[in-house]
Amino acid sequence: VELRAAINAAVRANVALYPVDSRGLQAVVPGGDASQSSSGGIAAFSGRGVRQQFDSLFQSQDTINTLATDTGGRAFTDTNDFGEAFAQVIEDTSAYYLLGYASTNDTADGRYRRITVRLKRPDLRVEHREGYYAPLDFAHAGRRDREAQLEAQMDAAVSSTDLPLSVAAGWFRVAPDRFYVPVSVAVPGSAVPVTGNRVSLDVLGRVRDERGQVVGRVRDTVQVPRESTGGLAARQVLYQSAVTLPPGRFSLKVVVRENTTGEMGSFEAPVVVPDLSAAPVKMSSITFGTQLREVDRRDDQSPLRQDGVELLPSLTHVVSRQQRMYFLYEVYDAGLTEAARPELTTSLAFYRGRVKVFETPVLVRTDVDATDRGATRFRIEVDAAGLEPGLYTCQVNVIDEATGRFVFPRLAIYVR
Repeated sequence: VELRAAINAAVRANVALYPVDSRGLQAVVPGGDASQSSSGGIAAFSGRGVRQQFDSLFQSQDTINTLATDTGGRAFTDTNDFGEAFAQVIEDTSAYYLLGYASTNDTADGRYRRITVRLKRPDLRVEHREGYYAPLDFAHAGRRDREAQLEAQMDAAVSSTDLPLSVAAGWFRVAPDRFYVPVSVAVPGSAVPVTGNRVSLDVLGRVRDERGQVVGRVRDTVQVPRESTGGLAARQVLYQSAVTLPPGRFSLKVVVRENTTGEMGSFEAPVVVPDLSAAPVKMSSITFGTQLREVDRRDDQSPLRQDGVELLPSLTHVVSRQQRMYFLYEVYDAGLTEAARPELTTSLAFYRGRVKVFETPVLVRTDVDATDRGATRFRIEVDAAGLEPGLYTCQVNVIDEATGRFVFPRLAIYVR
Protein backbone atom coordinates (compact mmCIF):
# COMPACT_ATOMS: atom_id res chain seq x y z
CA VAL A 1 0.00 0.00 0.00
CA GLU A 2 2.82 2.43 0.88
CA LEU A 3 4.72 1.69 -2.35
CA ARG A 4 1.60 2.19 -4.45
CA ALA A 5 0.82 5.47 -2.70
CA ALA A 6 4.37 6.74 -3.28
CA ILE A 7 4.28 5.84 -6.98
CA ASN A 8 0.84 7.36 -7.44
CA ALA A 9 1.91 10.61 -5.76
CA ALA A 10 5.01 10.83 -7.97
CA VAL A 11 3.05 10.14 -11.16
CA ARG A 12 0.40 12.74 -10.35
CA ALA A 13 3.12 15.29 -9.59
CA ASN A 14 4.92 14.44 -12.87
CA VAL A 15 8.03 13.32 -10.98
CA ALA A 16 10.35 10.65 -12.39
CA LEU A 17 12.50 8.84 -9.82
CA TYR A 18 16.12 7.84 -10.45
CA PRO A 19 17.11 5.80 -7.37
CA VAL A 20 20.75 4.79 -6.84
CA ASP A 21 21.80 1.71 -4.88
CA SER A 22 24.53 3.23 -2.72
CA ARG A 23 25.97 -0.22 -1.99
CA GLY A 24 27.62 -0.06 -5.41
CA LEU A 25 28.76 -3.17 -7.23
CA GLN A 26 27.41 -6.30 -5.55
CA ALA A 27 29.05 -9.71 -5.69
CA VAL A 28 27.45 -12.91 -4.46
CA VAL A 29 29.95 -14.86 -2.37
CA PRO A 30 29.07 -18.47 -1.50
CA GLY A 31 28.55 -18.64 2.24
CA GLY A 32 27.98 -14.90 2.58
CA ASP A 33 30.22 -11.85 2.81
CA ALA A 34 32.09 -10.41 5.79
CA SER A 35 29.04 -8.49 7.07
CA GLN A 36 27.78 -11.62 8.85
CA SER A 37 29.06 -14.97 10.00
CA SER A 38 28.86 -17.90 7.60
CA SER A 39 26.48 -20.75 8.19
CA GLY A 40 27.99 -24.11 9.04
CA GLY A 41 28.16 -27.12 6.76
CA ILE A 42 28.35 -27.28 2.98
CA ALA A 43 24.74 -26.28 2.21
CA ALA A 44 25.75 -22.64 1.62
CA PHE A 45 28.06 -23.77 -1.20
CA SER A 46 25.39 -25.72 -3.07
CA GLY A 47 23.52 -24.44 -6.10
CA ARG A 48 20.41 -23.94 -4.00
CA GLY A 49 22.28 -21.86 -1.44
CA VAL A 50 23.80 -19.57 -4.07
CA ARG A 51 20.42 -19.20 -5.78
CA GLN A 52 18.90 -18.07 -2.49
CA GLN A 53 21.63 -15.46 -2.17
CA PHE A 54 20.86 -14.15 -5.66
CA ASP A 55 17.14 -14.06 -4.82
CA SER A 56 17.87 -12.06 -1.68
CA LEU A 57 19.95 -9.56 -3.67
CA PHE A 58 17.26 -9.13 -6.33
CA GLN A 59 14.56 -8.67 -3.68
CA SER A 60 16.59 -5.93 -2.01
CA GLN A 61 16.73 -4.09 -5.35
CA ASP A 62 13.15 -4.80 -6.41
CA THR A 63 11.61 -1.78 -4.66
CA ILE A 64 13.90 0.82 -6.25
CA ASN A 65 13.48 -0.83 -9.65
CA THR A 66 9.69 -0.60 -9.29
CA LEU A 67 9.88 3.04 -8.21
CA ALA A 68 11.98 3.90 -11.24
CA THR A 69 10.04 1.89 -13.83
CA ASP A 70 6.57 3.00 -12.74
CA THR A 71 7.49 6.69 -12.60
CA GLY A 72 9.41 6.83 -15.88
CA GLY A 73 12.88 6.99 -14.37
CA ARG A 74 15.75 4.54 -14.19
CA ALA A 75 17.34 2.63 -11.31
CA PHE A 76 21.13 2.42 -11.01
CA THR A 77 22.28 -0.80 -9.36
CA ASP A 78 25.48 -2.85 -9.32
CA THR A 79 27.72 0.05 -10.27
CA ASN A 80 30.36 2.09 -8.50
CA ASP A 81 30.10 4.94 -11.02
CA PHE A 82 27.50 7.18 -9.43
CA GLY A 83 28.31 9.93 -11.90
CA GLU A 84 26.44 7.98 -14.55
CA ALA A 85 23.22 8.41 -12.60
CA PHE A 86 23.51 12.19 -12.44
CA ALA A 87 24.47 12.40 -16.11
CA GLN A 88 21.40 10.35 -17.05
CA VAL A 89 19.09 12.56 -14.99
CA ILE A 90 20.46 15.69 -16.67
CA GLU A 91 20.11 14.15 -20.13
CA ASP A 92 16.56 12.90 -19.57
CA THR A 93 15.30 16.17 -18.10
CA SER A 94 16.98 18.44 -20.65
CA ALA A 95 14.59 17.49 -23.47
CA TYR A 96 11.25 15.75 -23.17
CA TYR A 97 7.64 15.87 -24.31
CA LEU A 98 4.75 16.23 -21.89
CA LEU A 99 1.66 14.39 -23.13
CA GLY A 100 -1.73 14.20 -21.47
CA TYR A 101 -5.04 12.51 -22.09
CA ALA A 102 -8.38 11.87 -20.41
CA SER A 103 -9.24 8.24 -19.74
CA THR A 104 -12.66 6.94 -20.73
CA ASN A 105 -12.52 4.47 -17.85
CA ASP A 106 -14.02 6.36 -14.91
CA THR A 107 -14.13 3.37 -12.55
CA ALA A 108 -12.35 4.41 -9.34
CA ASP A 109 -11.07 0.94 -8.48
CA GLY A 110 -7.47 1.86 -7.65
CA ARG A 111 -6.05 -0.64 -10.14
CA TYR A 112 -2.83 -0.14 -12.06
CA ARG A 113 -3.44 0.95 -15.64
CA ARG A 114 -0.69 0.51 -18.18
CA ILE A 115 0.25 3.14 -20.75
CA THR A 116 1.77 2.34 -24.14
CA VAL A 117 3.37 5.01 -26.34
CA ARG A 118 4.28 4.03 -29.93
CA LEU A 119 6.34 5.92 -32.51
CA LYS A 120 5.87 5.83 -36.26
CA ARG A 121 9.61 6.10 -36.86
CA PRO A 122 11.39 2.76 -36.31
CA ASP A 123 14.78 4.44 -35.83
CA LEU A 124 13.70 6.16 -32.59
CA ARG A 125 13.11 4.78 -29.11
CA VAL A 126 10.73 6.27 -26.55
CA GLU A 127 11.10 6.10 -22.78
CA HIS A 128 7.99 6.77 -20.70
CA ARG A 129 6.34 5.77 -17.47
CA GLU A 130 4.63 2.42 -17.67
CA GLY A 131 1.30 3.46 -16.19
CA TYR A 132 -0.52 4.86 -13.19
CA TYR A 133 -2.88 3.86 -10.41
CA ALA A 134 -6.50 4.81 -10.93
CA PRO A 135 -8.28 6.79 -8.21
CA LEU A 136 -9.71 4.63 -5.45
CA ASP A 137 -13.14 5.36 -4.04
CA PHE A 138 -14.46 3.98 -0.78
CA ALA A 139 -16.70 1.36 -2.40
CA HIS A 140 -13.71 -0.35 -4.06
CA ALA A 141 -11.30 0.01 -1.15
CA GLY A 142 -10.24 -3.11 0.71
CA ARG A 143 -9.50 -3.39 4.40
CA ARG A 144 -5.84 -2.39 4.07
CA ASP A 145 -6.71 0.56 1.85
CA ARG A 146 -9.33 1.77 4.30
CA GLU A 147 -6.89 1.57 7.18
CA ALA A 148 -4.33 3.45 5.09
CA GLN A 149 -6.91 6.19 4.43
CA LEU A 150 -7.45 6.64 8.17
CA GLU A 151 -3.70 6.74 8.80
CA ALA A 152 -3.19 9.23 5.96
CA GLN A 153 -5.82 11.56 7.40
CA MET A 154 -4.29 11.19 10.85
CA ASP A 155 -0.92 12.34 9.47
CA ALA A 156 -2.41 15.11 7.30
CA ALA A 157 -1.41 18.66 8.20
CA VAL A 158 -4.89 20.00 7.42
CA SER A 159 -7.94 18.56 9.16
CA SER A 160 -10.81 17.16 7.10
CA THR A 161 -14.24 18.72 7.62
CA ASP A 162 -16.41 16.53 5.35
CA LEU A 163 -17.80 14.79 8.43
CA PRO A 164 -18.36 17.22 11.34
CA LEU A 165 -17.38 16.07 14.81
CA SER A 166 -16.35 17.40 18.18
CA VAL A 167 -13.99 15.95 20.77
CA ALA A 168 -13.52 16.57 24.48
CA ALA A 169 -11.31 15.07 27.17
CA GLY A 170 -11.12 15.25 30.96
CA TRP A 171 -8.86 13.85 33.67
CA PHE A 172 -9.28 11.84 36.86
CA ARG A 173 -6.38 10.81 39.07
CA VAL A 174 -5.82 7.07 39.43
CA ALA A 175 -2.29 7.24 40.93
CA PRO A 176 -0.02 10.07 42.14
CA ASP A 177 1.51 10.36 38.65
CA ARG A 178 -1.14 8.76 36.42
CA PHE A 179 -4.50 10.07 35.21
CA TYR A 180 -7.48 8.40 33.60
CA VAL A 181 -8.33 10.61 30.59
CA PRO A 182 -11.81 9.95 29.17
CA VAL A 183 -12.12 10.86 25.48
CA SER A 184 -15.57 11.66 24.10
CA VAL A 185 -16.35 11.98 20.39
CA ALA A 186 -19.68 13.29 19.09
CA VAL A 187 -20.90 13.19 15.48
CA PRO A 188 -24.19 14.90 14.52
CA GLY A 189 -26.71 12.29 13.46
CA SER A 190 -27.79 14.51 10.57
CA ALA A 191 -24.33 14.04 9.00
CA VAL A 192 -24.49 10.23 9.10
CA PRO A 193 -26.42 8.51 6.29
CA VAL A 194 -28.54 5.52 7.32
CA THR A 195 -28.46 2.63 4.82
CA GLY A 196 -30.61 -0.40 5.52
CA ASN A 197 -31.07 0.65 9.15
CA ARG A 198 -27.33 0.29 9.70
CA VAL A 199 -24.78 2.90 10.75
CA SER A 200 -21.09 2.17 11.12
CA LEU A 201 -18.29 4.58 12.06
CA ASP A 202 -14.54 3.97 12.20
CA VAL A 203 -12.68 5.90 14.91
CA LEU A 204 -8.92 6.44 15.07
CA GLY A 205 -7.34 8.60 17.75
CA ARG A 206 -3.80 9.42 18.83
CA VAL A 207 -2.34 11.34 21.74
CA ARG A 208 1.12 12.84 21.28
CA ASP A 209 3.35 14.43 23.89
CA GLU A 210 5.32 17.65 23.44
CA ARG A 211 8.09 15.76 21.63
CA GLY A 212 5.61 14.39 19.09
CA GLN A 213 5.79 10.84 20.44
CA VAL A 214 2.58 8.78 20.43
CA VAL A 215 1.65 8.03 24.06
CA GLY A 216 -1.96 6.94 23.59
CA ARG A 217 -4.00 5.35 20.82
CA VAL A 218 -7.66 4.58 20.16
CA ARG A 219 -8.96 2.42 17.31
CA ASP A 220 -12.53 1.20 17.20
CA THR A 221 -15.55 0.63 14.98
CA VAL A 222 -18.87 1.94 16.26
CA GLN A 223 -22.01 0.06 15.29
CA VAL A 224 -25.22 1.96 15.97
CA PRO A 225 -27.97 -0.52 16.97
CA ARG A 226 -30.72 -0.88 14.38
CA GLU A 227 -33.38 0.17 16.87
CA SER A 228 -31.48 3.43 17.48
CA THR A 229 -31.26 4.58 13.84
CA GLY A 230 -34.80 5.93 13.77
CA GLY A 231 -34.75 9.69 14.29
CA LEU A 232 -30.95 9.70 14.28
CA ALA A 233 -30.91 13.00 12.36
CA ALA A 234 -32.21 14.81 15.45
CA ARG A 235 -29.63 13.24 17.78
CA GLN A 236 -25.91 12.53 17.80
CA VAL A 237 -23.64 9.51 17.79
CA LEU A 238 -21.52 9.55 20.96
CA TYR A 239 -18.40 7.43 21.30
CA GLN A 240 -16.37 7.13 24.49
CA SER A 241 -12.93 5.74 25.17
CA ALA A 242 -10.03 6.55 27.47
CA VAL A 243 -6.24 6.64 27.77
CA THR A 244 -3.95 6.81 30.78
CA LEU A 245 -1.47 9.69 30.86
CA PRO A 246 1.00 11.35 33.22
CA PRO A 247 0.79 15.08 33.99
CA GLY A 248 1.82 17.20 31.02
CA ARG A 249 0.75 18.86 27.78
CA PHE A 250 -0.51 16.69 24.96
CA SER A 251 -2.15 16.92 21.55
CA LEU A 252 -5.21 14.78 20.82
CA LYS A 253 -6.31 14.11 17.24
CA VAL A 254 -9.31 11.99 16.30
CA VAL A 255 -10.32 10.85 12.81
CA VAL A 256 -13.84 9.51 12.19
CA ARG A 257 -15.11 7.92 8.97
CA GLU A 258 -18.67 6.91 8.26
CA ASN A 259 -18.68 3.65 6.34
CA THR A 260 -21.48 4.32 3.86
CA THR A 261 -19.90 6.97 1.64
CA GLY A 262 -16.45 6.98 3.23
CA GLU A 263 -16.57 10.65 4.23
CA MET A 264 -14.11 11.54 6.96
CA GLY A 265 -13.67 14.26 9.51
CA SER A 266 -10.91 15.01 11.99
CA PHE A 267 -10.60 17.09 15.13
CA GLU A 268 -7.45 18.15 16.94
CA ALA A 269 -7.29 19.72 20.38
CA PRO A 270 -4.76 20.27 23.16
CA VAL A 271 -5.06 18.22 26.35
CA VAL A 272 -3.48 19.52 29.55
CA VAL A 273 -3.23 17.07 32.44
CA PRO A 274 -2.33 19.13 35.54
CA ASP A 275 0.27 18.27 38.13
CA LEU A 276 -1.83 18.19 41.30
CA SER A 277 1.09 17.71 43.68
CA ALA A 278 1.25 21.43 44.50
CA ALA A 279 -2.46 22.26 44.04
CA PRO A 280 -4.16 23.74 47.14
CA VAL A 281 -7.18 21.52 46.46
CA LYS A 282 -6.53 18.45 44.31
CA MET A 283 -9.54 18.30 42.01
CA SER A 284 -10.41 16.48 38.79
CA SER A 285 -11.91 18.02 35.69
CA ILE A 286 -15.64 18.71 35.73
CA THR A 287 -17.76 16.45 33.55
CA PHE A 288 -21.10 17.93 32.48
CA GLY A 289 -23.90 15.94 30.91
CA THR A 290 -27.65 15.60 30.53
CA GLN A 291 -27.96 11.82 30.17
CA LEU A 292 -27.40 8.82 32.42
CA ARG A 293 -27.37 5.19 31.36
CA GLU A 294 -27.31 1.96 33.28
CA VAL A 295 -24.15 -0.16 33.11
CA ASP A 296 -22.90 -3.35 34.69
CA ARG A 297 -22.09 -2.68 38.35
CA ARG A 298 -19.08 -4.96 38.03
CA ASP A 299 -17.56 -2.58 35.49
CA ASP A 300 -17.26 0.62 37.52
CA GLN A 301 -13.55 1.24 36.86
CA SER A 302 -14.29 4.45 34.95
CA PRO A 303 -14.77 7.48 37.23
CA LEU A 304 -17.78 8.37 35.06
CA ARG A 305 -19.50 5.23 36.38
CA GLN A 306 -20.88 4.94 39.87
CA ASP A 307 -23.34 2.46 41.37
CA GLY A 308 -24.20 1.00 37.98
CA VAL A 309 -24.93 4.38 36.36
CA GLU A 310 -22.72 6.17 33.83
CA LEU A 311 -22.79 9.87 33.00
CA LEU A 312 -22.63 10.59 29.26
CA PRO A 313 -20.63 13.80 28.74
CA SER A 314 -22.13 16.71 26.82
CA LEU A 315 -19.55 18.19 24.46
CA THR A 316 -21.57 21.26 23.51
CA HIS A 317 -22.79 22.24 27.01
CA VAL A 318 -26.15 23.10 25.45
CA VAL A 319 -29.22 22.00 27.41
CA SER A 320 -32.96 22.45 26.99
CA ARG A 321 -35.20 23.47 29.88
CA GLN A 322 -36.87 20.04 29.73
CA GLN A 323 -33.63 18.29 30.68
CA ARG A 324 -31.77 17.71 33.90
CA MET A 325 -28.11 18.69 34.25
CA TYR A 326 -25.50 16.50 35.92
CA PHE A 327 -22.11 17.65 37.22
CA LEU A 328 -19.48 15.06 38.17
CA TYR A 329 -16.08 15.72 39.74
CA GLU A 330 -13.70 14.34 42.36
CA VAL A 331 -11.48 15.74 45.12
CA TYR A 332 -8.31 13.89 46.15
CA ASP A 333 -6.37 13.66 49.41
CA ALA A 334 -8.62 16.02 51.34
CA GLY A 335 -7.37 17.31 54.68
CA LEU A 336 -8.49 15.61 57.89
CA THR A 337 -10.36 17.24 60.74
CA GLU A 338 -9.72 16.55 64.44
CA ALA A 339 -12.09 13.62 64.03
CA ALA A 340 -9.60 12.15 61.49
CA ARG A 341 -12.00 12.44 58.58
CA PRO A 342 -12.34 14.81 55.63
CA GLU A 343 -14.90 17.60 55.47
CA LEU A 344 -15.59 18.91 51.99
CA THR A 345 -18.35 21.36 51.08
CA THR A 346 -19.49 22.12 47.55
CA SER A 347 -22.21 23.99 45.69
CA LEU A 348 -22.97 25.26 42.19
CA ALA A 349 -23.59 28.95 41.45
CA PHE A 350 -25.05 30.12 38.13
CA TYR A 351 -24.21 33.62 36.87
CA ARG A 352 -25.54 35.73 34.01
CA GLY A 353 -22.88 38.32 33.53
CA ARG A 354 -21.87 39.31 37.06
CA VAL A 355 -25.24 38.57 38.61
CA LYS A 356 -25.75 35.31 40.49
CA VAL A 357 -29.21 34.03 39.59
CA PHE A 358 -29.21 30.60 41.22
CA GLU A 359 -27.19 28.50 43.67
CA THR A 360 -27.66 24.91 44.77
CA PRO A 361 -27.78 23.95 48.44
CA VAL A 362 -24.39 23.29 50.03
CA LEU A 363 -23.43 19.62 49.97
CA VAL A 364 -21.15 18.29 52.73
CA ARG A 365 -19.09 15.10 52.38
CA THR A 366 -17.15 13.53 55.24
CA ASP A 367 -16.00 10.26 53.70
CA VAL A 368 -13.77 8.90 50.93
CA ASP A 369 -15.44 6.95 48.11
CA ALA A 370 -12.33 5.40 46.52
CA THR A 371 -9.74 4.79 49.23
CA ASP A 372 -7.17 3.43 46.76
CA ARG A 373 -7.17 6.80 44.98
CA GLY A 374 -8.04 9.00 47.95
CA ALA A 375 -11.03 10.27 45.96
CA THR A 376 -14.27 11.80 47.20
CA ARG A 377 -16.86 11.86 44.42
CA PHE A 378 -19.52 14.47 43.75
CA ARG A 379 -22.43 14.13 41.35
CA ILE A 380 -24.89 17.01 41.55
CA GLU A 381 -28.19 17.13 39.69
CA VAL A 382 -29.87 20.40 38.66
CA ASP A 383 -33.23 20.84 36.92
CA ALA A 384 -32.74 23.19 33.95
CA ALA A 385 -36.41 24.22 34.15
CA GLY A 386 -35.45 26.63 36.92
CA LEU A 387 -33.23 28.64 34.57
CA GLU A 388 -34.36 31.09 31.92
CA PRO A 389 -33.01 30.57 28.38
CA GLY A 390 -29.59 32.10 27.83
CA LEU A 391 -25.86 31.77 28.46
CA TYR A 392 -24.68 31.02 32.00
CA THR A 393 -21.37 30.74 33.79
CA CYS A 394 -21.50 27.90 36.29
CA GLN A 395 -19.06 28.24 39.18
CA VAL A 396 -18.26 25.06 41.10
CA ASN A 397 -17.44 25.95 44.70
CA VAL A 398 -15.27 23.43 46.56
CA ILE A 399 -13.95 24.14 50.07
CA ASP A 400 -11.74 21.89 52.17
CA GLU A 401 -12.94 22.83 55.65
CA ALA A 402 -10.09 20.94 57.34
CA THR A 403 -7.36 23.01 55.66
CA GLY A 404 -9.32 26.16 54.80
CA ARG A 405 -8.33 25.85 51.16
CA PHE A 406 -10.71 26.26 48.25
CA VAL A 407 -11.07 26.19 44.46
CA PHE A 408 -13.73 27.75 42.21
CA PRO A 409 -13.49 26.36 38.63
CA ARG A 410 -16.01 27.58 36.04
CA LEU A 411 -17.66 26.34 32.85
CA ALA A 412 -20.09 27.84 30.34
CA ILE A 413 -23.59 26.42 29.82
CA TYR A 414 -26.26 27.52 27.36
CA VAL A 415 -29.94 26.92 28.23
CA ARG A 416 -32.38 27.01 25.34
